[in-house]
Amino acid sequence: MTLVLASKSASRRAMLAAAGVDFRIVPAAIDERALEAGLTDAAPAEIALALAEAKALAVDGEGAPVLGSDSLVVVEGRRFDKPASRDDAADHLCFFSGKVMELHSAAALAQDDTIVWSHAALARLHVRELDDQFIESYLDTEWPEVGQCVGVFRIEGRGVQLFDAIEGDHFTVLGMPLLPVLGALRDMERVRA
Repeated sequence: MTLVLASKSASRRAMLAAAGVDFRIVPAAIDERALEAGLTDAAPAEIALALAEAKALAVDGEGAPVLGSDSLVVVEGRRFDKPASRDDAADHLCFFSGKVMELHSAAALAQDDTIVWSHAALARLHVRELDDQFIESYLDTEWPEVGQCVGVFRIEGRGVQLFDAIEGDHFTVLGMPLLPVLGALRDMERVRA
């Protein structure tokens, strides 16, 4: 069974490839901000799930299952999107300093224009105290790549230095709850057999 990944995310591609999943990429074209605007009273996990489901439904899998995924960050009740600029990234990091970042990652599988499975996971990342000098040095080496990352970090790179402790699944931190996704794909394969 070939999976369709409705994402351009390098991290999600790498996770699926490392796990030996056969997939092709067809990025979803949805207006995430417009969808979020209609979910103002929803909990962060609900928003991440709604975005993952919308991405899965936005792509025609031509009979193959379509995987949509999304992540969002909340710090002290404030939700953060990907930074719009390097200055925006620095502002995010200043705000995150010394606080707990909640990272909500969700995934959904669609088959024939119907959501057949979805899952949301949470990781808590304890951001250490970050001074201006560290933030500038960090962005000197990590920008613009971290501009594509909610939370302004790549945990598999220098971004790990932002944190004192991490609670939660490693794959969730990477941007997709991979183990539940793999379980759902195995279940789908058994149903097809």
